[in-house]
Amino acid sequence: MKLEYKNNVQKTVLTGVMAAILAALSLVSIPLPSGVPVTLQTFAVALCGFLLGPAMGTAAVAVYLIMGAVGLPVLAGMVGGLGHFLGVTGGFLWGFLPMALLCGLGAWAGKKLLVIPLSLAGLAACHLLGLAQFTVVAAMPVWQAFMVVSAPYLIKDVISVILAYFGALAVATALKKAGLGGAA
Repeated sequence: MKLEYKNNVQKTVLTGVMAAILAALSLVSIPLPSGVPVTLQTFAVALCGFLLGPAMGTAAVAVYLIMGAVGLPVLAGMVGGLGHFLGVTGGFLWGFLPMALLCGLGAWAGKKLLVIPLSLAGLAACHLLGLAQFTVVAAMPVWQAFMVVSAPYLIKDVISVILAYFGALAVATALKKAGLGGAA
């Protein structure tokens, strides 16, 4: 599902648009007592990777994270600031980078059988980083932290990644029909 960029401007614009979509979907947030809300971020991060590929998808996520780090209210719950990267949800934010990279590698590898394992590896990396930081910040045993901030989200997150893949296919097809990149 590789996009063929006509020029660097198109590549930059699509990266910015995907960072904005990630920011917009992050605003859909259901707070939970654990401090880790239910969001559409997993869907959006996977979509960035699948649609833009490993380099530009990761760049779009990095742009989003930088916007949040400098204080723009783009993180879940309409918050921003560097402190959120050091709190209970910070590990998940850092985990978005390898997730976008691995989803992008899976989608752009040219072998459809690689999409599933690489996407699941990306999701696992995100959860592992999130779990590790939550465990430290909340001073909670790993197993208990897993039951609080990872296990309840796994089914939703796997479904989100699957839907993002099919969403990326649809967007790539639409871009191709519009003559704006399209799938190779």
